[in-house]
Amino acid sequence: MLSKTMEDALNEQLNKEMYSAYLYMAMSAHSTHIGLPGFANWFMVQYKEEMDHAMKIYRYINDQGGKVKLRAIDEPPSEFEDAMDMFQKTLKHEQFITKSIHELMDLAIQERDHATQIFLQWFVTEQIEEEGNDNEIIAKLELAGKEGNGLFMIDKELAARVYTPPAEAEE
Repeated sequence: MLSKTMEDALNEQLNKEMYSAYLYMAMSAHSTHIGLPGFANWFMVQYKEEMDHAMKIYRYINDQGGKVKLRAIDEPPSEFEDAMDMFQKTLKHEQFITKSIHELMDLAIQERDHATQIFLQWFVTEQIEEEGNDNEIIAKLELAGKEGNGLFMIDKELAARVYTPPAEAEE
């Protein structure tokens, strides 16, 4: 059973994950608008993954006897300078999410909530991957420049990203 403090913190994280999805949907829409369908695909896959993260927290709160409390989702930006700007903002946002997950883990440790610590370990590991992917794409964008063949090669690469639903989503 979750403490009230842990329940509130998990509900806050649920909202952050929903905002993440919304942010990546906005980036997908912008990428489509500026003619980068591969980037649009990458961000749409990211949107779906963030929704999975939100649902994972949603199910956990319910499974632990807590009450899910949905909150308003802030409006994400809809304009970006270029592909690099989107990925720099993506990395910054993922670093914010990483800090938030670490704070949740600290709270679970403080509350001696072993079940939540185990649950959160998946998110800790996931954030390592998220930031690594963003850093890799930023490095490629730095090499390619803002326009031209390099950008189109990266766009083609990002078009190949495929969404794989998590096992629990298939239940």
